[in-house]
Amino acid sequence: MSWGTELWDQFDNLDKHTQWGIDFLERYAKFVKERIEIEQNYAKQLRNLVKKYCPKRSSKDEEPRFTSCIAFFNILNELNDYAGQREVVAEEMGHRVYGELMRYSHDLKTERKMHLQEGRKAQQYLDMCWKQMDNSKKKFERECREAEKAQQSYERLDNDTNATKADVEKAKQQLNLRTHMADENKNEYAAQLQNFNGEQHKHFYIVIPQIYKHLQEMDERRTIKLSECYRGFADSERKVVPIISKCLEGMIHAAKSVDERRDSQMVVDSFKSGFEPPGDFPFEDYSQHIYRTVSDGTISASKQDSGKIDAKTTVGKAKGKLWLFGKKPKPQSPPLTPTSLFTSSTPNGSQFLTFSIEPVHYCMSEIKTGKPRIPSFRSLKRGGPALEDFSHLPPEQRRKKLQQRIDELNRELQKESDQKDALNKMKDVYEKNPQMGDPCSLQPKLAETMNNIDRLRMEIHKNEAWLSEVEGKTGGRGDRRHSSDINHLVTQGRESPEGSYTDDANQEVRGPPQQHNHPNEFDDEFEDDDPLPAIGHCKAIYPFDGHNEGTLAMKEGEVLYIIEEDKGDGWTRARRQNGEEGYVPTSYIDVTLEKNSKGS
Repeated sequence: MSWGTELWDQFDNLDKHTQWGIDFLERYAKFVKERIEIEQNYAKQLRNLVKKYCPKRSSKDEEPRFTSCIAFFNILNELNDYAGQREVVAEEMGHRVYGELMRYSHDLKTERKMHLQEGRKAQQYLDMCWKQMDNSKKKFERECREAEKAQQSYERLDNDTNATKADVEKAKQQLNLRTHMADENKNEYAAQLQNFNGEQHKHFYIVIPQIYKHLQEMDERRTIKLSECYRGFADSERKVVPIISKCLEGMIHAAKSVDERRDSQMVVDSFKSGFEPPGDFPFEDYSQHIYRTVSDGTISASKQDSGKIDAKTTVGKAKGKLWLFGKKPKPQSPPLTPTSLFTSSTPNGSQFLTFSIEPVHYCMSEIKTGKPRIPSFRSLKRGGPALEDFSHLPPEQRRKKLQQRIDELNRELQKESDQKDALNKMKDVYEKNPQMGDPCSLQPKLAETMNNIDRLRMEIHKNEAWLSEVEGKTGGRGDRRHSSDINHLVTQGRESPEGSYTDDANQEVRGPPQQHNHPNEFDDEFEDDDPLPAIGHCKAIYPFDGHNEGTLAMKEGEVLYIIEEDKGDGWTRARRQNGEEGYVPTSYIDVTLEKNSKGS
């Protein structure tokens, strides 16, 4: 089947068909372009969605910890990868399909134009041959009529007896001329006719079939190109299917990784305060006044005895009480009131003393406002800031924060130590091979690294001290919890409103809470904290600025007292003559320890 033989007379229809094919190709290219825009917009919207719901990790405290949150953020990461695959689809379609279609459409238009021009030229040449043949035919026809007229005129004059011989001869010559001209036009017409028939045969059997064959091949190539683009369109999507499947599998894996038990444990670890729950409220028997004996003597005696016993009991038991700052306040016996002390009689006539605990409204307010207890004022005395030691957090949370900080400082210390070792090795290499570098050029970096190491060790030492303090308190509280009294006259657990505990259940103070202020309580804390004795002295070899917190500045040649040896962290605790204490680098001083020395 060939267009040249089957459609030899359908030049105009083939022109329209090839134009329709190119228009359809460009229409499909426009479709691919819009699909690419859809994919790009879809990927962009997915990335914006992921960016909107991804956490802004400005600090480590905001990092997700719960398995459900981690799974959600993993899903967001997989969705971000999925959006990337949509961008890959758009890029592949744009490069393999849309770009190829646009280039081929331009080439197709040029080729079609060339073939149609060749067909029009062939048709014009055939029309020109036909016109020449038609002109020769008309001229031959005209000459034949003129020759026929000349013959009729000659015959009429030849038969006319009145015509002269000259007229007859002239008519004969005219006849011969017209006959000759008719013969020439006949020959020319025959030649033109033969030429036209040859050109027409060539046109319809050689030229036009060849042109139409080229147009047919062009249209078939266009169809093949469309088929390839259809396949490339699908392949662009199919190539990313394995990666998209992995993204979906990652989402499913993230969903399976959610552990409700672990999340519940994280909630406990995040919000556990370390405090003991409040004990049972005691029974306050207000009806005991009704059963008192009528005897005034007995009542008065009971009151006197009660007053004596109460004073001794209150003071004696307060001595064994562990208060908030590790020291007992000055014992002050509050005035006895009927609400704090009264006597009760038993059915057999004996009397006993009853001490009331804090009022119910005080306990309830203490439970509702369960604020973290203020830690020891020792850290404030030694210059520690209020929030650096996490004293605003409950004990358990404070312990975790301090442990995290210590781990981070240890990692930084390890990095600085590795850097110091590397610098020392490089310095040794420079000393052995001076041509490789100047060893003195490494000295500033070594000094900076040593200062960083000293600073980190001091920070670690300070945080470990705070951690030991917290662990000591939390451990003590866990061991000091006891069960409630069998008569429910005391609370379960001996935590006072100030957060203090006692060492012995028999020493629990059953008097009323000390609700009045003790203005000298903190002063006693500092006054009772005796300075550590000096165990030697030292002389500063190098000056030390002591800008860091807890350190002690010193000048070269200055003599200080040693009150605590280096524990292996590179710091020694020293004291000046004026009593100012702090830590100094052990490598900066010349230490002399004294045997059996006593503090000055």
